Amino acid sequence: MILGFSLFVLLLISPLMVRLSIYQRVKPNIFSIDDVPYQKIAIVFGAGLNRNGQPTTVLRDRVEIASELYKKGKVVKLLFSGDNHSDNYNEPMAMQDYALSLGIPKDAIVLDYAGRRTYDTCYRAKHIFGIENAILVTQSFHLPRALYTCQELGIHSIGVPSDIHSYRTPSLWYWNLRETIATMNAVFDLKVTHPTPVLGEPEPIFPKETQ
Repeated sequence: MILGFSLFVLLLISPLMVRLSIYQRVKPNIFSIDDVPYQKIAIVFGAGLNRNGQPTTVLRDRVEIASELYKKGKVVKLLFSGDNHSDNYNEPMAMQDYALSLGIPKDAIVLDYAGRRTYDTCYRAKHIFGIENAILVTQSFHLPRALYTCQELGIHSIGVPSDIHSYRTPSLWYWNLRETIATMNAVFDLKVTHPTPVLGEPEPIFPKETQ
């Protein structure tokens, strides 16, 4: 009985310890929008669409922070990476449309239609778009995993949180629980399975010498 309870507690605590360890590792790479060092590109992660095809509040916040980075001269390009698994579900295009409405020029935007999850976005940013240095834009609960994943895949990454709205407490509890599990999956992918996402022909955004 005691052994079983101890194992249960260990299984419960271990994912939280892994997530905390990753946060401590990447914490020095997290900046405010005003203090973040210049990089040529920001990577913006998808976060779902509403039933009408418009970005969720979480996704709008990410696009708004990325747009502010561009307007402040912190970046010159925005990579919008998300899921486009059907004609009726196109995260990158919805992100672009919202950015255009915020005054971002279309030639400053690059779309990645196969960023189905964080690992895929980081992997494709490196291997398809040739990105070696980037600012990552996402909410605080997701940013440590995004930084850890991109760094492990060879992108020198810093991050800016996109927590504009005060999200509902139940949503935050759910997102943090999901993030704890997703962090364990990320470690397994990066250290054990090394999956290869959907790829294609390289489409480098910048010549190597300019990154």
